[in-house]
Amino acid sequence: MPVVRRLAPAMLAVMLVPAGLLAGCGSGKKTGAAPATWAKSVCTALTPWRTKITTLTDEAQAQLTSTTTPADAQRNLVGLLGGAETASETARQKVADAGTPDVDRGDEIAAGFVASLRTARDAYAHAREAVAGLDPAEASPFYTAVAGAFDKLQHEYAASALDTDRLSSEPLRKAFNEVSECH
Repeated sequence: MPVVRRLAPAMLAVMLVPAGLLAGCGSGKKTGAAPATWAKSVCTALTPWRTKITTLTDEAQAQLTSTTTPADAQRNLVGLLGGAETASETARQKVADAGTPDVDRGDEIAAGFVASLRTARDAYAHAREAVAGLDPAEASPFYTAVAGAFDKLQHEYAASALDTDRLSSEPLRKAFNEVSECH
């Protein structure tokens, strides 16, 4: 079980939502939704995603500390990662449905948000597949392999972070700060 306890902080770090997704961004062409309308749509999509990821993380930590066998841990982790994958895809689709903000380079901003969620979704899928494919027969090698899967997840997940410096937009920053759905 010590390996499980060592995994918990890594899982928590990976499962937390990159703050950049809610921080706003921006600069392509001007056509699409008003900044406040777009920010509201994006935050409406991301808030339940963040809540779901946090809930899944809390559940996973509780399950791992009470799990008695590697097979139980595997089942719980596969469920957690599958839930995070599904939540990320749902958020990605909702952000895509929000369209493009009517700001300079709005198409790039919208594409950046969608790509970030796609990368997060794929990272969870890769980790889910890796953990599902492990042999839980022997605890030590199993938990070592789980730690490796979560290290890879953390690396892939970090790659999903938006480069908000490149996508800065004052109208969107203002909208994200003012729209109540973003707080």
